[in-house]
Amino acid sequence: MPLEATLIVIDNSEYMRNGDYLPNRFQAQSDAVTTLFQTKVDSNPENTVGFMTMAAKGPEVLVTHTKDLGQILSAIHSAQDKIGGAADIPTAIAVAQLALKHRSNKNLRQRIIVFVASPLDGQGADEKYMVRLAKKLKKNNVAVDFIAFGDGIELGERSILKTFIDTVNSGDNSHYLTVPPGPHLLSDMILNSPLLAGDRGIPEEAMGDVASGSAPGGGGFEFGVDPSLDPELAMALRMSMEEEQARQAAAAQATSSPASSSTPAPALSSSQAPSAPPKPATPAAATEDEEDEEAMLQRALALSQGQDVEMAGGEEEDAIKRAMNMSMKGQDQQK
Repeated sequence: MPLEATLIVIDNSEYMRNGDYLPNRFQAQSDAVTTLFQTKVDSNPENTVGFMTMAAKGPEVLVTHTKDLGQILSAIHSAQDKIGGAADIPTAIAVAQLALKHRSNKNLRQRIIVFVASPLDGQGADEKYMVRLAKKLKKNNVAVDFIAFGDGIELGERSILKTFIDTVNSGDNSHYLTVPPGPHLLSDMILNSPLLAGDRGIPEEAMGDVASGSAPGGGGFEFGVDPSLDPELAMALRMSMEEEQARQAAAAQATSSPASSSTPAPALSSSQAPSAPPKPATPAAATEDEEDEEAMLQRALALSQGQDVEMAGGEEEDAIKRAMNMSMKGQDQQK
């Protein structure tokens, strides 16, 4: 589990009064803050969480580093009376970095989680300035997570917040999460997103695309299975789907092979027909040759050792005739 000091930055601008998230944006954000705090503290007893706002009169740190949920709830209650003004994202991130720099336990890694529910304004809408700020944070090993919902979701292909995350990201330690309005709860979408996968001990690839809120059935979860409740089943279903896709792709490739490969070759004329290759020796003949050679080697070895050798066939008859001739010659010499 990660060992981190986290500072949560909430959006308390005028846009938080909208009711497109139940019961309203600020209350949905407050529930999500409680979920984030509980998950972070439960993942490691050394973790600490801070809390600050970024609108009204300006960014303000309400809680520095704590493990007490009561302090966070008290800060949320006081922030509810400070809704107004416009969000100042760059200044809030700079203040949050300064607060994390003075953390008591220097072994804790630094993380800033920013809720954005209002349109980007001022320096926050300046892409070059945001990129420079992201490079500074990356240099100081600070991870940043953006949670965009409501008016904080940028329309079109150009996304300053996404570019910021791509710049500050180091080893997939930063995330950009968008949560559109819908029947789902903001806190549930954050809890089951890759943003908290490491704190819950779940591989990010097993979380699926739960942040889109557009998956049919299963409460918005891929395959209809909540990976936080049964990560092994979710991973098995994903692997099964990938194997089936690979099998279908291989079958489609086999059926769509070029037609020329299946066309039979034209028959050759008698003059062009290749001559038949010589027939190889039959296995029986080869075996007999090997046995004769082995027998000859055994007889030669026996003769070299002075042992009696059993002759076969005509060799034995010739030996008998020579023995008879030699015995007859010996008898004539005695006479």
